[in-house]
Amino acid sequence: MNKKRNSERDLVYTVKNRCRVCYTCVRECPAKAIKIINGQAEVLNERCIVCGNCTKVCSQGAKVFLNTTEGVFDLLENGKKNIAIVAPSFPAEFKEIANYKIFVSMIRAIGFDVVSEVAFGADLVAKKYREIIDQGTEKCYISSDCPAVVSYIEHYHPALVKDLAPIASPMVAMSRVMRKKYGDNINITFVGPCVAKKSESDEVDEMITFSELRDIFEERGITQKTVKATDFDPPLGGKGAIFPISRGLLQTAGITDDVMEGNIIVAEGRKDFQEAIREYEDGLIHNQHLELLSCEGCIMGPGMKTKGRHYARRVLVNNYVHKKIQNLNEKEWSKYLEEYLDIDLSIKFEAKKKTFKFPDHAEIKKVLESMGKIELKDHLNCGACGYASCEEHATAIAQGLAEVEMCLPYTIEKLHNSVSELAVTNDKLSSIQQALKQSEKMASMGQLSAGIAHELNNPLGVIVMYANILLDEAPKDSDVYKDMKLIVDQTNRCKKIVGGLLNFARKNQVNSSKINIIKLAEQSTEAVIIPKNVTVSIYSDNLKDEIAMLDNEQMTQILTNLIKNAIDAMPKGGAIDITLEDDSENVIFYLKDTGVGIKPESLDKIFEPFYTTKGIGKGTGLGLATAYGIVKMHKGKITVESNSDKEKGETGTTFKISIPRFQ
Repeated sequence: MNKKRNSERDLVYTVKNRCRVCYTCVRECPAKAIKIINGQAEVLNERCIVCGNCTKVCSQGAKVFLNTTEGVFDLLENGKKNIAIVAPSFPAEFKEIANYKIFVSMIRAIGFDVVSEVAFGADLVAKKYREIIDQGTEKCYISSDCPAVVSYIEHYHPALVKDLAPIASPMVAMSRVMRKKYGDNINITFVGPCVAKKSESDEVDEMITFSELRDIFEERGITQKTVKATDFDPPLGGKGAIFPISRGLLQTAGITDDVMEGNIIVAEGRKDFQEAIREYEDGLIHNQHLELLSCEGCIMGPGMKTKGRHYARRVLVNNYVHKKIQNLNEKEWSKYLEEYLDIDLSIKFEAKKKTFKFPDHAEIKKVLESMGKIELKDHLNCGACGYASCEEHATAIAQGLAEVEMCLPYTIEKLHNSVSELAVTNDKLSSIQQALKQSEKMASMGQLSAGIAHELNNPLGVIVMYANILLDEAPKDSDVYKDMKLIVDQTNRCKKIVGGLLNFARKNQVNSSKINIIKLAEQSTEAVIIPKNVTVSIYSDNLKDEIAMLDNEQMTQILTNLIKNAIDAMPKGGAIDITLEDDSENVIFYLKDTGVGIKPESLDKIFEPFYTTKGIGKGTGLGLATAYGIVKMHKGKITVESNSDKEKGETGTTFKISIPRFQ
């Protein structure tokens, strides 16, 4: 039958390409039947109570319910009498149809032989409720007309199944009326606002929602103009037409929920009906019956297509019922009521408790800690994940129903950390790119320098040799001697420049040996003539191991070049501090002066060959370029920081050389 067939299918499911990871469905699902997998919300059919709440709150239309119109079309063609029983909430949906009889005829036009209203079934059910309330016993009941609430109790509060009122819903009651009137060779289709009806009972052959009914009208071109008005087939409903609105059951049954006189508690909507059930089960509610609805009345069911507000829909139903009662033939209605009072409206409910793995405290704590929730103060319980508390979220994660990334504060903090890490990585990348550019530039300049030095070295040697011969032959007091002396000096300067080019461009390997870096610094200082107005200090307090495997000659060349540059940067005197440090892998040299500093626009160029901040004739521009090449051959790094603006603080330059201890 229908219930069995539909229970085997997913009545509510996700259209994955529409899901936008907002977790609204998780938050609004009373059974927590939503599982998040890779950011996508999937409905767990085995946990779903088919309340359809997720289909109402999903703004992207990602949650949809099973369309059963094809099943109705099959029934219409199987040769049996087809009966449509219509929920009394239809005025709230089809507000554009002023005359309800036109609406009835539009349903007939689909192919139904009989169109009857469930309101009469509601009249019978209300009478039964009145009877059990009037019994005056201490037994209290929970209303059973909402299939989503019944399913919720059967699965998640099975101890309360015994307290469900053993009375069939108006839909089932009306189906029993139809079978008594027309026999068993009929097909019954229920039309209403509720998705849960699709799997409520085997006694109804098929069920479609109002939204599906609208689609059928549109597909078959059925409009108000294509039909003539006809009334519902008897038995006609009475006051039961008010059943779909809040407290409709009580009003139909003539039962009061007045605080002073009544003993009925009404709770509707996802949060309220769950809270009422919890308090009832915990014994906090005594001598009170519960009327529960998973929606805010059936007029707000998920099977409604048109957008409408709660109280506006309530007014539409009230107006319909008011006119109906005014025109109701009470004598005929009473006659039908008496005729069908003997129908058995009893129903049995079954505890269907589902056993779900519940993680222990240690497992939940581990999940919480993975989200940075170490202490209780870290539990924000903001609900952004869709769960009421951080602990509930952690429990769902441990059960495989949720993901850590659903926690908004955790995700934001993780994002901030990622941004910070990316910023650090970007800085490192920029530094590496800059070093790569410098290395490429140095390699190109090295090749050029090597070529120039090779071509100039021999002719310069010839010039020096013959210039010295002529110098020796010339009288020392003659003008020729002075001219030759100038030629010899300048030629020697050229050879020095060529020698610098060769040092810069050389590709000889590092000749490492075990050296004492403190002695290296001292020897480098002694190799330079230090002016009287300049002091040189060596600090090694933070040096743990003074032994390293380095090329002594090359390292001496670096340090002497840097010391000479520092002296040149302090024409009025100053101080040079050489600080030696190390770590587990590197030895580090800091050489700081109190000179005039290097201008910002020159900092990126100081390691380039022939670039110098000194005056013409005072520097070749190869000292730092050579130092850079030696450091790179040692697989180290050389960096510089400098300030040339007195307004920003003390001027001066600091070079940092970091070289692996073992080459």
